[in-house]
Amino acid sequence: MNLNTLAWRNLWRHKRRTLITASSIAFGVLLAVTFTGAGDYFYTRMIDAGANMGMGHITVAAPDYNRAPSSKKYLHQAGKLRQQVINIEEVADVVARIHGQAMFASARTSIGGMFIAIDPKQEHADNNLFIKAMVSGEMLSSASEKDIVLGVDLARKLKVDLGKKVVYTTTDNNGDIVSAIARVSGLFQTGSSEIDGAMAILPLNTVQKVLGYQQDEVSVLAVTLHDQRSSHQMRDTLQNMAEFEAVEVLNWQQTQPDLAGMIAVDKSSNYISQLLIALLVAAGILNTMLMSVLERGREFGVMMAVGMSPRNLFLLVMLESFWLAVAGLIIGIVVTTPWYLFMSQTGIDLSEYYGEGFSFGGVLLDSVFKIRLFKESIMAILIGLFGLALLSGAYPAWRAGQIPPVESLKTI
Repeated sequence: MNLNTLAWRNLWRHKRRTLITASSIAFGVLLAVTFTGAGDYFYTRMIDAGANMGMGHITVAAPDYNRAPSSKKYLHQAGKLRQQVINIEEVADVVARIHGQAMFASARTSIGGMFIAIDPKQEHADNNLFIKAMVSGEMLSSASEKDIVLGVDLARKLKVDLGKKVVYTTTDNNGDIVSAIARVSGLFQTGSSEIDGAMAILPLNTVQKVLGYQQDEVSVLAVTLHDQRSSHQMRDTLQNMAEFEAVEVLNWQQTQPDLAGMIAVDKSSNYISQLLIALLVAAGILNTMLMSVLERGREFGVMMAVGMSPRNLFLLVMLESFWLAVAGLIIGIVVTTPWYLFMSQTGIDLSEYYGEGFSFGGVLLDSVFKIRLFKESIMAILIGLFGLALLSGAYPAWRAGQIPPVESLKTI
C-alpha cells in the first residue's frame, strides 16, 4: 500500500473530527471569498466612480496642472492626443474636459464652487457619473451653449430652479476675470454633499470661448479603462510615447490621493481580518493533526520498528494534511459557489439603512452589497488556504518522525 492510499485511509479513521476540520477550512473559504470579493467589488466601484466624476483612471494634462490647477495651464492639440490614446486596446474611452473654479451668482445670492465643462457628444452614462445622477431636467445637449447643470444643494443655496439664470465668474487664460450667463437646464444629486453643493456642469465650447481657449484646447483628457488595475501600466505606456513627452500623465492614485489613501487603509484592515480568520483555521488544523499524531504513538513506533524511516513517517502525516486540505477546499467550493453567484448577481439591498446610495471618500456608491472576485484573488484564496493547511501539518508531521520506536513499543 503506498503512502497516498494509507494517508487517505488514516484521515477517515476519525470521520467526525476530519469532517469538523474540513468544515472549518470550508468556512474559511466562505469568509475569504466574502471579504476579498467585497473588497474587489467596492474598491473597483469607488475607483470607477471617482474616474467618472472628472479626471478618469488616467489623466493627461499640462505640466504641473495636477499640483496647481489653473486656467493658464491647458493642453494644445487635444484632439490629436485623444486619437493617440483611444486606439489603445485597454482604453474604454477618452473625453476632453475643462476643470475650473468659479463664483456662481443668482438674483439672490452668490456661492463659490467648481465646474466641469464637457462635450455632450463625448459624454454618456458609462463615462460620466453626473449623467446617472440626474434627478431633474436634462443634461447638456449638443445645441445647448447657454445651459448649466447644477448640483441640487448648489441650486438650493443659490435659490434657483430649472429655467432660472445663473452668472458664473472665473479667470481666463490670461488671468483676467470673466463672466457669462447660463440658464439652469438640469439638476443632479450624487449623494455627496461636497459635490452636490459645489459642482456645476457647463458646455465645453461655451467655456472655451469664455476662457479664451481655441477649439482644440482643454484642461485635461480623462481616460477611462476597461480594467482600473491596469492604470499603472497604462500611465507608463503613455509616458513613453513621444507624443506625450511635453504633457503630464497621471493615474488615479496621483489625481485622487485621498481616495487612494482611504482604499489603502481599508485594504489593510481587510487583510488583518482575513489573517485572523486564517490563524483560527490553522489552529484547528494544527490541533486535529497533533491529536492524531499523539494518539498514534504506538502505531508509529511499530511502523518504524518494521522498517519505515522517520522521513517516510513525516511524509505520511504531511500527506494526511494534504488530503485534509483538499477535502476542505472541495467542500468550501461547493458551499461557497451558490453564495458567490447570488452575491455577485443579486446582492443584498441595504437601501433601508443607507437610502439609495452612500458616499465613501466623496465618491457615490449604490446601497446594494455585492461581491466580485478577480482571477488573482481566487488563486490567492485557494493557494493561501491550501498552503496554510500544509504548514499547519508540518509540526505534527515532524513530531511523528521524532517518536523513538523503542519507547513506543514499551507501551504495547
